[in-house]
This record gives sequence, C-alpha cells and structure tokens, in this order.
Amino acid sequence: MIEHVAQLPNPEGLLLLRELDHRIKNELTSAICVFSAKAVQSDSVAVKAALLDVVDFLHQWADVRRALHMPDQKRLTDAASYLQQLCFAMTKYRLDCLAIRVLFSADDLRLEGERCWKLGLIVSELLTNVARHVQFDAKHPELRVKLMLAGNIVKCGVSDNGSAPEPVRRGRGLTIVGELASSLGGRVHTSCAAEGSSFLLTFPLTDAEQRAAGATHAALRQRKMGRPRRLEASR
Repeated sequence: MIEHVAQLPNPEGLLLLRELDHRIKNELTSAICVFSAKAVQSDSVAVKAALLDVVDFLHQWADVRRALHMPDQKRLTDAASYLQQLCFAMTKYRLDCLAIRVLFSADDLRLEGERCWKLGLIVSELLTNVARHVQFDAKHPELRVKLMLAGNIVKCGVSDNGSAPEPVRRGRGLTIVGELASSLGGRVHTSCAAEGSSFLLTFPLTDAEQRAAGATHAALRQRKMGRPRRLEASR
C-alpha cells in the first residue's frame, strides 16, 4: 500500500487506499475475535495465556492502524497531535518490549490532510527501522522524534542513541521514505555516527499551510501582548 502513495495523488487513488485500509482494519478485528474466542474455549492455562498475548499484540497493531488514519482532506490537520498519537501507538506496539524510551516534541503546525498522513507514514517507517536494525548498548535506549517549523520549512527528525550493525543502506523501506519525501516536495538527510543515527526530513509548507502558520503566530503574539501587566501599588 505505501509504495504507491506518491504515485496516487488523485481522488480515485486515495479512494482505493481508503478501501484497502478499511479492509485491513476489518481483517484485524476478525482475527482479534477469533483468537479471543479460542482463548475462552481453551481449558489449558498456558494456551489461554498465549492466545491472549496474541490478542493484545493484535490490539496494539490495530491501534497503530488507527493512528495512521488518513485525515480529512478538506481541513488542515494538527500535525503535532497526529504524530504524538502515532508515536504513542508505535511505542506500545514495537518499542516498549525493547525498553526503548521515546521522547517527542513538536511545534504547533497544521498540514493538509494527505500531507500529514504521508508525514506519519515516514515517521512510522523510520521508527520501525530503529526497532528492527538498531542495537542499543546504552543502559537507557532512547529515541527522539522532533517536529519543528523553521520559517516556511518543516523539519522532522528521528534520532537514536544506538548503533546499526552496518552502515545504513537504502533498502525498500528507505526507498519508500524517499519517495514519500519527494511527494511532499522535500528530502531525507541521513547521518550515522558512533553515538547514534539520525534522519531529518525537510519539506516546504504549501500556501494554505503558510497562511495557517502565520495566523497561529499572530494569535500567539497577540496573546503575549494582551497579558495583564503587574502594577505596583501606589503609595
């Protein structure tokens, strides 16, 4: 599904993606129901526990699918909130079991629905890469996700304090990330060092997103100016 996102910006392509996503969610729900029923029917404590573990895993996977929903195309989406929910779901699904702590920070930013969704797909793929390939020798494995706005440029960084077993190669996952970044009008910069690896996605705001960012900054300035001043008591 992800491979064709950049090549299907038209309404028909988005409709097919929504339908595929809907079917995946339905199949997940069916699998959860089947394993739950088998757990209830089993007389073995060990089997019951194993089946319930599978049910928990499927629920966590379903939470990731829900976090990666495609936002409303007619409205701008709160990208900070969207990514925060995604990181929380990914942590429960993949990173908690590896004892990796995720630190998230974000500027106030609103993106067009499809573009916010593509940003989520990129971050999801980068977090998955960390879970699969990075080795953590540190006592406190850490992964940082930062969403920043610098002028009219969005910067989203994903970094860790681990080490890859070999230099990062552009495999299928990173190729997809690169295509998604290109579809946003941006690119991904990769850096590998002894203290960890990092990925930095940069892409420009659209006109609508720039107007929203300008309105947000103006409201923040007005709020600061409108704060009541402390007056000294007259003698």
